[in-house]
Amino acid sequence: MARLAPTRLAGMIAATAMCAAAATEAAAQTVPPGSLVLNTQLQLGDVVAGETLNVVDVREQVTVTNSAHGNVLIGAVQNDSLTLGSTQTLREDVQAQTVLTLGGDTEGVVSATTQARGNYLAAGAYDADLTLYATQEVDEVEITASSTVTDETARLIGGAYVHSAAIANTVAVGGEGATVQGVVDQTSAATVRAHNFLGSQYIPNQAEFTSQAIANAVAVNSDQASNQDLSVRQRARGVIVEADTSANSGNAWDLAGRANAAANQTVLANQGGSLMARTDQGNDARVRAATIVTAYDFGAATAQARGVGNEVSAGNNDIYLELDNTQLNNGRIDATAQFSGANGYDAYVGADAAGNVVTGYACSECQGVIDARNTQTNTANITATTSVTTTGASRAVIAGANATGNSATFYVSRPGN
Repeated sequence: MARLAPTRLAGMIAATAMCAAAATEAAAQTVPPGSLVLNTQLQLGDVVAGETLNVVDVREQVTVTNSAHGNVLIGAVQNDSLTLGSTQTLREDVQAQTVLTLGGDTEGVVSATTQARGNYLAAGAYDADLTLYATQEVDEVEITASSTVTDETARLIGGAYVHSAAIANTVAVGGEGATVQGVVDQTSAATVRAHNFLGSQYIPNQAEFTSQAIANAVAVNSDQASNQDLSVRQRARGVIVEADTSANSGNAWDLAGRANAAANQTVLANQGGSLMARTDQGNDARVRAATIVTAYDFGAATAQARGVGNEVSAGNNDIYLELDNTQLNNGRIDATAQFSGANGYDAYVGADAAGNVVTGYACSECQGVIDARNTQTNTANITATTSVTTTGASRAVIAGANATGNSATFYVSRPGN
């Protein structure tokens, strides 16, 4: 067998080492295709947030933000691709409470937002691909948001915008020039309550008080040549999902109270490509939305309540929408709206209740096509009621109540309509 000279053998070893080092450096500089994020969150203790204000004759605005969250994940991807796997679990209560005692004249706008959320996931994709695998679960706990604005002498000169929201599970995704795909699985056994109360003497400006309670919520909004391909499964089996608003004033120029309660809600909107979705919703919880508005003297007064067991909206302002939807509602649905006053102008009162609702639309100017398969089953009582009482002179009273077991609407329209 031939033998190599020592100098030649050493040269070959050195060359081999240099090649290995070069290969290692090249590998270190090579970026792997896309990114991967794996998230696991478990909340085992109560989460409580509280805010209290007791003030008199505030010259300018009053602004309050109060929020309590169990598990939160927020992220985004740009000019790349991301695979996101997330599991969020909540085992204890989440509560947010705001109390505003506003004596005398409050010259500026009163703005207050109170939020209680169990599991929250927000993601964005910009000129990028996002693949999402999200699981959210809430046990038999309480998710409660409560807002109170009151004082016998309260004069809200600048008006008010006060919002209270309680949501057990939330997935929110936004995209621009993006492909959004994956699976979302949400389960809630929680009691979900949102309350909003106003007691005041005088409001010579626009004032709006709203409450929103949802067990499971998914919202995906993408535009600028985007695509969606998603599977969404939602289950609600808590005792009750309740939104309750009571807005009251001695003299109100433009006062509105609104309550919105839903067990399962999925809203998908896309533009610039195809939207393909498979939605599966099931509800066993009672859903209640109730609004009371009172004003002795009033200009415009509005009381609205809306309660829904399962709701899906899928819209594509482009050529193609494919939707495979299944909904089963076993929970009682109640929506109640009331107004009472003495002397005034216009009163608007409306209540809407539904077991299952689905809406799908595509763009007519794009020669849009809808391919839909829909199965809806409701086994529960659905009730919508309105009540209007005026003891003096008024100009107009407009009231309506609508109760529906199953509702399906599919249409092709212009963008933005």
